[in-house]
Amino acid sequence: MGLDISADSITVQLDWTLEAGVAGLNLEGVQDTNDAENADAYDAARALEPDALAEEFRKDWPEIRERMTFRSGGEDIALDIQSMDVPEVGNVEDARTSRVILSGALPEGGAPVVVGWDASLGPLVVRQPGVEGGYSAFLIGGQLSDEIPRLGATDQTAGEAFVDYIGVGFDHIIPLGLDHILFVLGLFFLALRMGALLWQVTAFTLAHTVTLALGALDIVRISPDIVEPLIAASIVYVGIENVLSRGLTPWRPFVVFCFGLLHGLGFASVLQDFGLGADNFIPKLIGFNIGVELGQLSVIAAAYIAFGVLFGNHEWYKRRIAGPVSVGIALIAAFWVLERTGMIGVDGAWAPFSMLTEGGFPATTVTLAAAGLAVVLTILVMATNSDTLREASGMATSFALFLALVATFTSGAWILSLVIAGVWVLAIRMQSLGGADMPGALA
Repeated sequence: MGLDISADSITVQLDWTLEAGVAGLNLEGVQDTNDAENADAYDAARALEPDALAEEFRKDWPEIRERMTFRSGGEDIALDIQSMDVPEVGNVEDARTSRVILSGALPEGGAPVVVGWDASLGPLVVRQPGVEGGYSAFLIGGQLSDEIPRLGATDQTAGEAFVDYIGVGFDHIIPLGLDHILFVLGLFFLALRMGALLWQVTAFTLAHTVTLALGALDIVRISPDIVEPLIAASIVYVGIENVLSRGLTPWRPFVVFCFGLLHGLGFASVLQDFGLGADNFIPKLIGFNIGVELGQLSVIAAAYIAFGVLFGNHEWYKRRIAGPVSVGIALIAAFWVLERTGMIGVDGAWAPFSMLTEGGFPATTVTLAAAGLAVVLTILVMATNSDTLREASGMATSFALFLALVATFTSGAWILSLVIAGVWVLAIRMQSLGGADMPGALA
């Protein structure tokens, strides 16, 4: 969304997939439109000729406008459609971006402008082109912009830009970056020793910092159609190696470094879509990278507190926790590889994977089912005191509750995610009581 604000009027350049508005899609938390409600209406709108789509958008504009915010001094700004440029119908499997020009008069008084739109319309990039130091922001979850002066720039300092982009980087990991989260967990679950973990995290950080900078500066640009499947493949590799390897191999840091280069290109694509602008470029870039690092460290810290501290010194840690989780990570990533390369769709037999990674499962139902399974397995172990059953139950508990945790996390049910994590830890602890459970060295 581009803004041109004068003393008494505003012009909005909206580059958007109009079909989403016409179909009434709810894009909150959705990465694939096939998973959204009214997906059939969206597909039908994609096939409309330019004039027909423009007519539908004009007809639905009053309703679509209600999902957007344009305000000054507490008063809504009435915007009218001035022109529309809708491309010809191409491959209906690909989204087409149309351009709509909106304009309206501003209320008297010179109050700044606030813009945004409903979370159901997805994330929003707001820019003020042609203005030195003009406002730019990446808004998610229905966020509203800061107050934008009618004339001149927002005068955002380097420090303010730095802090803002720390938040953008953190959000890209938690909660938006499930693929990056799974990769970092893969690093954690191979080795708990601080030295081994430090080698991997350092290699990954150095690598993605390099390609993030090169990508943000537009020195290196590789299509997401190439980068995203390779990122998924890197997660598959890490998950499988975790299961097959007995510990950190000599080549693991080098492999992680190479994978970090790919993930950095993925981070850079976010900034390229967002648009850093020329003003405060370096503070924004550094802030984003720090935000990414804080997100990754938060993931590692949470995993270490939940599993490393409590269970890391037990000889069964890898069999009952690290191994099953790594298998789950590899399975999810393998689905992404096939889906991102177009080899499979997201419906039919693959629908459960899509629902798992896109928040499609009812969080409450998932939590109750996962907790019920953990309780049943724990009771069986305690009743039989069988070491064989203890091993099998531990693996089943970790695998099932890890998937349940992913399902609730992607649906945004943070409290239920904590509940599942708590049940998981308690179940593993209870199942281990009374077994041939000799503490050993950290993996």
